[in-house]
Amino acid sequence: MTAFEKVCAARDANRLTSVDYITRLFGDSFIELHGDRRFGDDKAVIGGIAKLFDTPVTVIGLEKGRNTKERMERNFGSAHPEGYRKALRLMKQAEKFHRPVLCLVDTSGAFCGIGAEERGQGLAIAENLMEMMTLKTPILSILIGEGGSGGALGLAVADEVWMLENSVYSVISPEGCASILWKDNTKAAEAANCLKLTSQDLFKLGVIERIVREPKADDQKMFESLKLLIARTFEKNSALSEEELTEARYNRFRKMGSDISSIKLD
Repeated sequence: MTAFEKVCAARDANRLTSVDYITRLFGDSFIELHGDRRFGDDKAVIGGIAKLFDTPVTVIGLEKGRNTKERMERNFGSAHPEGYRKALRLMKQAEKFHRPVLCLVDTSGAFCGIGAEERGQGLAIAENLMEMMTLKTPILSILIGEGGSGGALGLAVADEVWMLENSVYSVISPEGCASILWKDNTKAAEAANCLKLTSQDLFKLGVIERIVREPKADDQKMFESLKLLIARTFEKNSALSEEELTEARYNRFRKMGSDISSIKLD
């Protein structure tokens, strides 16, 4: 598959969403929590508490919806400031009770409407980046579809970031990049190749730690394997002291791009 074909696959309307992953990984143990305690409840962000085997975890996902009605209700996965503030509230709660945090990322980007800007969209995302960097509990982020710009990064400052095979992660959409560079959004396929936004590209660049096989809706065996991988990762990171955990997370981001000269970018 080309880079742009992977972009199209990541946007596929039939792709599994955060709700699907939560259901298959945690079943009836998931208890959803609502609201940011400041403005309201953003349904583009779903979050709550679940059991990972016998371990309580906090789960937060960007949710696009699975049909037209749900997509309208979920704002197509583009979160408002209250969505990011809800996510941060749940992360700080997880830190207080020493629960690991699992983030599921699938968004074309944060909502850029006037209301969102008036309520501090940029600040909400910036606060998440700052707080997640020093959060004293393990964090794992998995990109399950689109990972668009700061909207995705607001839930992806983690100890490890994983991507599904056909997910993408980029500072800008291929169409937006083509419009800026060439003033021609029909060159999106060329832009997608230049952006190095596929899981394979980002693994080579050291931006992510693992590529996860694409699951099918009825592939419960694959979900059980993913569940076990998540549990082992949390167990490994929970064994670290708070200082070791946050230092390792800080160094993970500091080393990105430090040896870019040795990487062939075509």
